[in-house]
Amino acid sequence: MKVKVFTLDAGAAGEVELSDDVFGVKPRADILARVVQWQQNRRHKGQHRTLTRREIDRTTKKMYKQKGTGQARHGAASVSQFRGGAKAMGPVLRSRETDLPKKVRALGLKMALSSKQQSGDLIVLDGAKVTEAKTKKMALSFGKLGLKSAVIVDGPEFDTGFQRAARNIPHIDLLQVQGINVLDVLRRQKLVLTKAALTAIEERFK
Repeated sequence: MKVKVFTLDAGAAGEVELSDDVFGVKPRADILARVVQWQQNRRHKGQHRTLTRREIDRTTKKMYKQKGTGQARHGAASVSQFRGGAKAMGPVLRSRETDLPKKVRALGLKMALSSKQQSGDLIVLDGAKVTEAKTKKMALSFGKLGLKSAVIVDGPEFDTGFQRAARNIPHIDLLQVQGINVLDVLRRQKLVLTKAALTAIEERFK
C-alpha cells in the first residue's frame, strides 16, 4: 500500500510504499492487551518493602520476666506490637515481570502499527530536521500536520535542533526507532514515522 509523505510544514514530499507484512496485519485486542500488560509488568519496580524481624536493630533480650507481671509474655522489642518494631506480613521485594514469547511481542508491534495505518492516524515525514530550534515554530508546524497527541519516531538519533524544539511540547513524545514499542505507539493518537524510521522498522521484520 502507498501513503503520502509530508514535510514538517505539511507540504507534499511524494509517496512511499508500506509493507503489508508490517502495516497490513489485522489488529487483535487480546494480543495488544497481552503485550501492553507484559510491558507494564516489566516496568513495575516492586521496590516497596518494610523491615522484617531479623532486620530490626533492637535488643533481643527478654523485656521482663515471664510470669508475675500481669502483662503479655514478650521476648523481644522487635515485634510488631511495639513502636520501632517490624511490620507483620509487610511488603517484600518482588518482581512482577512475566514471560511473553518473542513472536507474540513482534506480532503485537505489527498490530499496533497496522491499527494506526488502518485508522488513518499514521503520518510519514520526509525527515525531522530543522535549521532553527524554536519550540514556537515547531508547535506551528505540528499544528499544520494536525498533531495534538503524537509519538514521533526517527532513526537511530534525533536531530539535535528538532529534539530541543519538540521535547517541551505537551502530548508529543520523541522515540528512537530502536525503542519503538506497543505501549508508546497506542498511548498517543497519532504515530509519526520518518522515512528513516520506516525503513528501519521494515528491515527489522524481514
